[in-house]
Amino acid sequence: MEYRNLGKSGLKVSVLSLGTGTFGGTNEFFGRWGQTDLKEASRLIDICLDRGLNFFDTADVYSQGASEEILGAAVKGGREKAIIATKGSFAMSEDVNGRGSSRFHIVNAVNNSLKRLGTDYIDVYFMHGFDNYTPVEETLRTLDNLVTSGKVRYIGCSNFAAWQLMKSLSISEKYNLEQYVIYQGYYSLIGRDYEQELMPLIEDQGLGLMVWSPLGWGRLTGKIRRNQPIGEGRIKSGGAVGSPPVDDEFLYTVVDVLERIANETGKTIAQVALNWLLQRDTVSNIVIGARNEQQLLENLGAVDWSLTSEQLTALTTATDQTPIYPHWVGER
Repeated sequence: MEYRNLGKSGLKVSVLSLGTGTFGGTNEFFGRWGQTDLKEASRLIDICLDRGLNFFDTADVYSQGASEEILGAAVKGGREKAIIATKGSFAMSEDVNGRGSSRFHIVNAVNNSLKRLGTDYIDVYFMHGFDNYTPVEETLRTLDNLVTSGKVRYIGCSNFAAWQLMKSLSISEKYNLEQYVIYQGYYSLIGRDYEQELMPLIEDQGLGLMVWSPLGWGRLTGKIRRNQPIGEGRIKSGGAVGSPPVDDEFLYTVVDVLERIANETGKTIAQVALNWLLQRDTVSNIVIGARNEQQLLENLGAVDWSLTSEQLTALTTATDQTPIYPHWVGER
């Protein structure tokens, strides 16, 4: 297993982390992702640790806390071996203050996550989304206090627009507050919007990217092929609800290239798609998901080898996007 610094920090993490959105599945939305119980979760985590994967990603809204509870129980007794990231800010109740990035909500959210995880510290705490109704200074001062108190060790953000991230970094610098060291965002061969605004900013500011949904909501697992019925999995079960639309012909073209390279390398389509991401600038970590042991072992097979420059170029060319304004102005 390869290890990299987590963005702008000295923390070493495995280049793959296990996403636990499949743990629990106690409501309709997350039930489509998976319904992993404690016994299966413990088995998956044992496999990860045996293979050198030391990083586990969850969020309070995953099955309304059930994911955190299962993860915490599964690592009990071996907490020092695991690096745990969780997130807050999305709605956990109908209460008027049950969401957002206010001091009130963040402090409650962190304390509740600590209880569910059965731990007294969170290694990496993310703002799950940007709160337009709370001053950025309030959010960052609260996070700074949580780091000082020892409840949180590093902070990151997820799903921020580039200007929201840059504003946050500037305010942290201005007031000497703890800074976001890592950005968690969507990036895949069929979703390369990240490259246009966020990637240059993250590279310039010395942060790193933690990729979520690297297989494009399950579209790049190999279960979707040209002129074939969709195989069993997340897409067929409805787990792509809320994902951005992808043109069918574009998807088939990308999968055709992935399949050709998979045959050349003796790897699977999913492993090739993940390996392409591992060789992209700014990527610190990729969050992989797994409904079962077989899927986990396949995803773990994406490391310890590299695509050739020709194969990387073929994939990059097949998935290039037209730059948005103003990035095409003055292009040569």
